[in-house]
Amino acid sequence: MDGEELTEQETALYDRQIRVWGADAQRRLSKSHILVCGLKGTVAEFCKNIVLAGVGSVTLVDDRVVTDESLPANFLILPHENHYNGKTLAEVCCDSLKEFNPMVHVAVETVPLQVVNLFLLGGPAGDISTFGVEFFEKFDAVIISCCSLGKKVLFQKLINQKCRKLSKRVAFYTVECRGSCGEMFVDLQDYKYSKKKLEETIECQIEYPSFEEAISVPWRALPRRVSKLYFAMRVIEQFEDVEGRNPGETSIADRLGVLKLRKELCETNSLDESQIPDALLERLLTDTREFPPVCAIIGGILGQEVIKAISGKGDPLKNFFFFDAMDGKGLIEDISGPSTRS
Repeated sequence: MDGEELTEQETALYDRQIRVWGADAQRRLSKSHILVCGLKGTVAEFCKNIVLAGVGSVTLVDDRVVTDESLPANFLILPHENHYNGKTLAEVCCDSLKEFNPMVHVAVETVPLQVVNLFLLGGPAGDISTFGVEFFEKFDAVIISCCSLGKKVLFQKLINQKCRKLSKRVAFYTVECRGSCGEMFVDLQDYKYSKKKLEETIECQIEYPSFEEAISVPWRALPRRVSKLYFAMRVIEQFEDVEGRNPGETSIADRLGVLKLRKELCETNSLDESQIPDALLERLLTDTREFPPVCAIIGGILGQEVIKAISGKGDPLKNFFFFDAMDGKGLIEDISGPSTRS
């Protein structure tokens, strides 16, 4: 990839971007390949941003059929039944993204996401033998979004593990938006990049923990002022896992069960329950749909981070980003074990 130059057409189309981050960064973007699993509103924003930025290709995976419930937060779906009748989210979003930038190759992975999940969870390997570690080797970044998957956290852990087993570095991201709240995780493994300080170019290196390592850090070992949203998201995830729910299949009727689990987790981790407010948990339980303005913010940040990782330009985020529209704040949290904390 590094030896290929931009074509005249690419240079002309991306002239304004080249002036901002340079021809070398644009060249890396134009030769990069992105895998996206799960197409909700936040990821629609992300896909739009990276397609306009001029990545080489985007592969979409989401075999859920488009319904009216898919429309509110996903602007890639046209609100006309004849445009999406019987089509999957990946197919409809693919058609829309192709119109944003004809220079970017946008395709749909034909193996359904549910089948990929079965395979990764120990299902019959013969169904999708191509989805071993080698499948992920053709990508430079893998983005996993929340969609209709049981055992979501296990799914994310296993995909991250596969990315880490490759000889090349594959950037890994998870992203989720629940109502007015959003969370993003980043794993760039052992990442090297350069940045300018005054007139000098400085070579930098950051070591990232895996997704499993990051969420396994004991709560008592975390910095004192970690975002309350981090703890609340872990409680909701564990509740869904224990109850066998898909992400977002919760309501206010689950309040007592969630508060009981919070009490147990806080006692186990020596954490004051006030760090996970009732009101925040209730919002995550009931506001299960995405809020478009939050999608735009989280999707925009995710797009910036993927561009940084591929181009090698700018300080990358490590390793969690949280946003809550209730206070309008975005927080970066370094939640790592001692060996990988900067």
